[in-house]
Amino acid sequence: MTIQRLKTNDRMSQIVIHGDTVYLAGQVALAARGESVAVQTQAILDEIDNKLAEAGTDKSKVLSATIWLCSMDDFAEMNAVWDEWTKGGNAPCRACVESPRLASPEFNVEIGIIAAK
Repeated sequence: MTIQRLKTNDRMSQIVIHGDTVYLAGQVALAARGESVAVQTQAILDEIDNKLAEAGTDKSKVLSATIWLCSMDDFAEMNAVWDEWTKGGNAPCRACVESPRLASPEFNVEIGIIAAK
């Protein structure tokens, strides 16, 4: 079975497709650095939608999500945006964990996704 890597550099690939499974790297809000958790979450979900489309799938086929928050105090704010994105009966398995530090202090949310093709 082949492995296809998209948006790849020496460190990582943003999208890896293996068979009928799509793996996305953890996404941060590059377009919303330093913004609120809600704004960052929406920017991340928009980027996830774009990357899933590039891989030939969409959010209705997301199998699993891992969400990292710098503070669980932001859980409700993130969930308000997440719940809108997952409406329609296609909510994936999900884990949400607190990580006091992400790749940059400007980021308060990171989301990783695994989806079916």
